[in-house]
Amino acid sequence: MSELHLWLRHEARTTERRTPVVPADARRLTASGVHLTVEESPQRIFPVEEYEAAGCRRAPTGSWVTAPPDAVILGLKELPDEPSVLTHRHVFFGHAYKQQPGAAELLGRFATGGGALLDLEYLVDDQGRRLAAFGFWAGYLGAALAVLRHRGRLVAPLRPTTKEDLDATLEPAAGDEEFTALVIGALGRSGRGATAAFDAAGVAATRWDLAETRDLDRAAVLGHDVTVNCVLATTPVPPFLRETDLDDPARRLRTLSDVTCDVGSPLNVLPVYDRTTDWTEPVRRLRKEPPLDLIAIDNLPSLLPRESSTDFSAALLPPLLGFGTSGPWGRCLDRFHQACRELGIEEGKLPHD
Repeated sequence: MSELHLWLRHEARTTERRTPVVPADARRLTASGVHLTVEESPQRIFPVEEYEAAGCRRAPTGSWVTAPPDAVILGLKELPDEPSVLTHRHVFFGHAYKQQPGAAELLGRFATGGGALLDLEYLVDDQGRRLAAFGFWAGYLGAALAVLRHRGRLVAPLRPTTKEDLDATLEPAAGDEEFTALVIGALGRSGRGATAAFDAAGVAATRWDLAETRDLDRAAVLGHDVTVNCVLATTPVPPFLRETDLDDPARRLRTLSDVTCDVGSPLNVLPVYDRTTDWTEPVRRLRKEPPLDLIAIDNLPSLLPRESSTDFSAALLPPLLGFGTSGPWGRCLDRFHQACRELGIEEGKLPHD
């Protein structure tokens, strides 16, 4: 295998402060012989100078479009709309394999340009377990924001913080009323994070996982004051809540936080909203009387950018050190080809097969 050239791109989304590789792990990559180019980014939690000190080459923002053909472009969230054709191998969360809106367009850009998507969500070991994920911090923040909203202490627009400062706002204060909370998918990464946030807030949450969701009791979901969903379905399952359920006169539910944000997918377990919320408007009211508020932010871990990036980078480092066309990365490429076939997208010969 030729020497690996990773190109860490600036994130186009203005609220994305995270990075898939932190400077300390960049140093380990360069020490192992990996060429690492890092784009300037005013919003990345780690300044580019720290990467330069770790042996990385510095490049202008957005210059990945002219990167050498063999460079692997590394990021987290969505690409800008241009260029219309993608010629490189890209590593990021594409959200394009479950018929999400825009999936065909994104995969078509790769197929037309001869590039490939190596989707981080599908970077798995031999048993199908995710090798690197932000799940814990997504769950932690999804529950934390729900607590703050329910207690009337959620301030918009949201701003990045530290776990220490966030936990200080979660501590119960005089006058806070007790409330019931439910975590669906409590045994997964996101569910464990959500449970930890409720613990920090002094709330003993009800915990559901596979046993409780096989034949889910919607009335019990509606019977909690706060519900946090951490289940990302990979096969069709009956929805956890439907539009008609929200009008149930017995509904006690007041705050619904959807960590998975699978809106638009036919596998969405909460098809009760049609668009996500964001840092500027983190809450959307789904029902006026009695009130029901939705939190559905699809880059929650970026609110704790340093902690979440450090954990993710540590998990991603071993696969990057072993980057190749077999093993986890080979499975990523296979899944890309499969997704193109499923959408009827005809691929040209990929230059890196």
